[in-house]
Amino acid sequence: MSLGQHLVELRRRLMFAAIALVVGMVVAFLITDPIIHWITGPIRQITEERGDNFAALNFTAVTSAFDMRMRIAFTIGLFLSAPVWLWQIWAFIMPGLTRKEIRYTVGFVAAAVPLFFAGCYVGVLVVPHVIELMWGFTPEGGVNFYNAPDYYDFVFKLMIVIGISFVLPVFLVALNMAGIMSGRAILKGWRVAIIIATAFAALATPAADVVSMLMLAGILVVLFFAAAGLSMLFDRRKAKRAAQILPPEASA
Repeated sequence: MSLGQHLVELRRRLMFAAIALVVGMVVAFLITDPIIHWITGPIRQITEERGDNFAALNFTAVTSAFDMRMRIAFTIGLFLSAPVWLWQIWAFIMPGLTRKEIRYTVGFVAAAVPLFFAGCYVGVLVVPHVIELMWGFTPEGGVNFYNAPDYYDFVFKLMIVIGISFVLPVFLVALNMAGIMSGRAILKGWRVAIIIATAFAALATPAADVVSMLMLAGILVVLFFAAAGLSMLFDRRKAKRAAQILPPEASA
């Protein structure tokens, strides 16, 4: 294909992806009420504990409520339309890949996507505890009026960060398959990995909730060792294939 044909194909793929995103946003906009009800759950719990109305979601502008719904709709719509726009990206780059690269890419996506959503789900479980912990630092007589856009950004970004942390082991395996890091090199960093996983879990969970911290840290450590084990297995297969290809004189 010529450069012009590639641009036409790219435009067509982007158009399909944009249409899917718009449809996903429309569907997501219809369910923003239960989503807002969920993310404001910790606020309601705080007001019940204090027995007053000194904690609330605050909309400081005329369009703040609508803007928040649109941002939620965009985020959820992006996830709902993911199968379509991911396929459009894949269909655009697939003709230029070899069979081996296609196989690796499919394996990477098949492992990364479920891990990312699993991390987001863990973030869903962690977010209320973090908000309650931060509320605990409010001095006596203080008022917690949470600015709606900032509150939403905090909840969304925390979920995304935890989701991405679950995908990092897949990147380690990808680096190994690309020949950048060996499985032994990855495994040698297990002490650093445990420290980082523990520190991240401690920051992402309340200090008093030791069970949640240990659970999150344990999941990250298990994923790290799984990535190291897979990388060492791949290295062993590569060594066997290299030994089969080399002639006996060369291997000797």
